[in-house]
Amino acid sequence: MIRFNQVTFTHSGADRPTLVGVDFEVPEGEFALVAGRTGVGKSTLLGAVNGHVPHFTGGRLAGRVEVAGLDTRQHQPRDLAHLVGVVGQDPLAGFVTDSVEEELAYGMEQLGVAPSVMRARVEETLDLLGIADLRGRTLRTLSGGQQQRVAIGSVLAAGARVLVLDEPTSALDPTSAEEVLAALLRLVHDLGVTCLIAEHRLERVAEYADRMVLLSGGGAVRAGSVAEIMADSPIAPPVVELGRLAGWSPPPLSIRQARRLAGPWRQRLAAADPARHPRAPDGPTADRPRPPDSDHSGLSARGLTVVYGQTVAVRQVDFDLPAGQITVLMGRNGSGKSSLLWALSGVGPVRAGRWSVDGQDLAGAPAETVRRSIRLVPQNAADLLYLDSVRAECAAADQHGQRPAGTCAELLDRLAPGVDPALNPRDLSEGQRLCLAVAVQLTSQPPVLLLDEPTRGLDYPAKAALGSVLTGLAGQGRAICVATHDAEFAAAVADRVVVMATGESILTGPATSVLTTSAIFASQVAKVMSPQPWLTVAQLADAVHRDATAQEAV
Repeated sequence: MIRFNQVTFTHSGADRPTLVGVDFEVPEGEFALVAGRTGVGKSTLLGAVNGHVPHFTGGRLAGRVEVAGLDTRQHQPRDLAHLVGVVGQDPLAGFVTDSVEEELAYGMEQLGVAPSVMRARVEETLDLLGIADLRGRTLRTLSGGQQQRVAIGSVLAAGARVLVLDEPTSALDPTSAEEVLAALLRLVHDLGVTCLIAEHRLERVAEYADRMVLLSGGGAVRAGSVAEIMADSPIAPPVVELGRLAGWSPPPLSIRQARRLAGPWRQRLAAADPARHPRAPDGPTADRPRPPDSDHSGLSARGLTVVYGQTVAVRQVDFDLPAGQITVLMGRNGSGKSSLLWALSGVGPVRAGRWSVDGQDLAGAPAETVRRSIRLVPQNAADLLYLDSVRAECAAADQHGQRPAGTCAELLDRLAPGVDPALNPRDLSEGQRLCLAVAVQLTSQPPVLLLDEPTRGLDYPAKAALGSVLTGLAGQGRAICVATHDAEFAAAVADRVVVMATGESILTGPATSVLTTSAIFASQVAKVMSPQPWLTVAQLADAVHRDATAQEAV
């Protein structure tokens, strides 16, 4: 169905190609996973499937990309619209109507489908994706998972036989992500739809894919079965890393496979104390106490209420961010996490409550006063970027934060190595843009740092680098809060976890106790090693290393 034949693509003005000699095929009715580091060209590869690359992007394309026998160089994206459906990371940004039914019908209207056929397709699509009860709902009132399913339905109803999805679960909570993936698998298995999906959170997708396309940098692309590629892939989900550590061959791709193999490991480590082993390679072994020489006590909020129109987004929340600790805020989409962070940053519509940083009352304070104490990295990184080059953004961050020249650039290089400083931020990949926004806000080293979904669009090494930076700031006495759906990132960095639901804080506790007992937010290692309270592969690796060293000493 999809065929890349010796494809090489170079962006206009680029010194070297993004894709080099790409050669693979995805047969009809297969689920293919596209993976690779941030900025290696995954979105470029996806864009080539419907002709967006090179017809809209420009650049030089050599070789052939064929979809159902149609050469994309000879067919514009409009010529392939009936065949290829594209769903981006933010479905709301791609909607063109107001309601679910209207959105499902819109694509067919543009293709001139007869009204009687349109009605039948809309009904069938609503049932296929399990969204019939949403037919009259306004799109903006839907949850993230519901919006993704409507976006998929809008291209499916138009007749698409190939679905191209760019990180469809990156902004979703675990339950919503499972709903979207279940809908996709039903389309693939029951209807023979071909699905090509790029995703950084491999732990969510790898076990379901029929094949994997790995972009390893420098334009190189390798394709094969998921097990074959995962055997030596430089990026892999925790369950695969655990398999490599344990010497299981082939490495497991699912929790179920790993649990069947992990019995001897659970027995071997039964007497070990997970709290004595760091959850990240360079992380602390236990909760960080506030450094005795720190000037910061952290953030304290009481009775915080945030209201949008008639909707109460945050309801009478008491919230503390201790200095020297990383607090992770979790909960399903729409639970109030972002509203809470925006309110604390001095932007959200606070109806009631007060909050302070290091004893300074910030309720009703001018925005500039709040910014000196609290910095927020929002979900949409572009909101923070307004200059015409990466270099200019970094220089401005150094100046505003009163930091030595090069501080922001150094942080960016740790998070996303190799970003061209001359590029306009709008020309960066989603992940690179996020890394730049994070670096800009981290440069000033405020007493309190709030991050809303900071791992969206980041690969595993970039997330590890971000975790290292945040751990370092916490070690200096900063109070850090990360709102995230990323259970693996939470497992690696969190000291405390706060779970929200319907605008209220329903659970607060140490990361180990919350993340090992939750069926929704537990990490892959926690699920494999349960009932033992292990959270990460790094913990297990350290425990095994110490055990081996002790045995050698004996």
